[in-house]
Amino acid sequence: MAQEDLFKKIIAHTKEYGYIFQSSELYDGLGAVYDYGQYGAELKNNIKNYWWQAMVQMNENIVGIDSAIFMHPTVWKASGHVDAFNDPLIDNKDSKKRYRADVLIEEQREKIRLKIEKEVEKAEKRFGESFDRATFVSTNARVLEYQKKIDDLTTRFQKALENNDLEELKQIILDEGIVCPISGSKNWTDVRQFNLMFATELGSVAGDASTIYLRPETAQGIFVNYLSVQKTGRMRIPFGIAQIGKAFRNEIVARQFIFRMREFEQMEMQFFVRPGEEMKWFEHWKEVRRKWHFALGFSQDKYRMHDHDKLAHYANAATDIEFEFPFGFKELEGIHSRTDFDLSQHQEFSGKKVQYFDNELNESYVPYVVETSVGLDRTFLSILSNAYTEENILKEDGSVDQRVVLKIPAPLAPVKVAVMPLVKKDGLPEKAREILQKLQFENNCQYDEKDSIGKRYRRQDAIGTPFCVTVDHDSLKDNMVTIRYRDDMSQERVSIDDIEKIVTRKVSMRRLLEKL
Repeated sequence: MAQEDLFKKIIAHTKEYGYIFQSSELYDGLGAVYDYGQYGAELKNNIKNYWWQAMVQMNENIVGIDSAIFMHPTVWKASGHVDAFNDPLIDNKDSKKRYRADVLIEEQREKIRLKIEKEVEKAEKRFGESFDRATFVSTNARVLEYQKKIDDLTTRFQKALENNDLEELKQIILDEGIVCPISGSKNWTDVRQFNLMFATELGSVAGDASTIYLRPETAQGIFVNYLSVQKTGRMRIPFGIAQIGKAFRNEIVARQFIFRMREFEQMEMQFFVRPGEEMKWFEHWKEVRRKWHFALGFSQDKYRMHDHDKLAHYANAATDIEFEFPFGFKELEGIHSRTDFDLSQHQEFSGKKVQYFDNELNESYVPYVVETSVGLDRTFLSILSNAYTEENILKEDGSVDQRVVLKIPAPLAPVKVAVMPLVKKDGLPEKAREILQKLQFENNCQYDEKDSIGKRYRRQDAIGTPFCVTVDHDSLKDNMVTIRYRDDMSQERVSIDDIEKIVTRKVSMRRLLEKL
């Protein structure tokens, strides 16, 4: 299946089964804003819990806060967002569509990389088991030519970004022959910068109101509270402050479903360290965060590390954890060494000291910061993209049936267990609800008695429920039920008394945390 078709199916599936809805759809929707439905909200909360427990609960030197969305406007002046929070945008004159110039160039580079992969795949088929990928990539003339194109493009791209050279960004687009995905033309405007912050007014009277901003990131809420947390929590460096919260960016080029939205959620942790030790902790958190993603059980080939072509004004090192979405490898999480930029800026603009006194060194200093920032919505999309599976099932009569199943990691699944009476009579519903009530104390469960048992299984597969428990007439006699497993559709007869133990063992968050 083409990746574009797969992505369309995933989007359709999320709406049909109550994961994600277009915001304000009753009024024809609002662009790049989405609502999470009944199952989407559950999955989202489970991802949050996994992150929070791994980050805060499992680390004695990390605590969590919840800062306000509205902040004093000088915060954003100090952070650099007022003057430098811009995207380079370019318009196609024929389609009237607007694009981020840097993204167009990054996608062009990815297209060349995919050509290398195709050459490798063809060679692998030709040579079979004797194929040596490393040797082929380092010696094949066509691959070397493609790699040189990537290297040359990267060098030129990095230089343009570092110099904020908008004319050069446009020239790269023209030289690479990049066309508008809609019109197919190369009729581009000049590249322009656009500030991404949403401005609003604080105050009841228009003339007396002051301009404030919806926060474009959650990190600043941590920085302005750093000293309060350190003192009240008696925290000693190194220590971290974690937060999950909403952020807002006026994305002009918002696309790819929930990957890039105007209202989104971040899971961030700022780790405060001694100056000079930031690179040690930068490497540490890169490895820790990789393990967090790998613990979900997806193929490690789905992930890759990408060092930034251009460092942000606050950073001296930055790496992205990228995930292979249906539309290609894209950033999932960023790990940044932010130096002492943020705290020093807030110290300067506020006129108040934010230094930390280190008893071991007997000196005061402004701490350096290592940040990990992962998009909650992007993590949600990565899990759904990897979980969506279409399978052909051979039926007893020889015909083929297709099932669509979401193979979501069991601890994150919105519904953990569905309890079903085989028929809606003979005391089976009552027995099923008795089992349901016992399981509901620890798990989000669902009762389902409508349609045939086969249709009910398919419905639970589609929403990603790991276990289905079926109560039949024998259950009333032997206290046994049939438990069905989502991923391989296997079934086994188990005692009603053992259901909770079987389910808990598979859906407990501990299963993920123990892998870290």
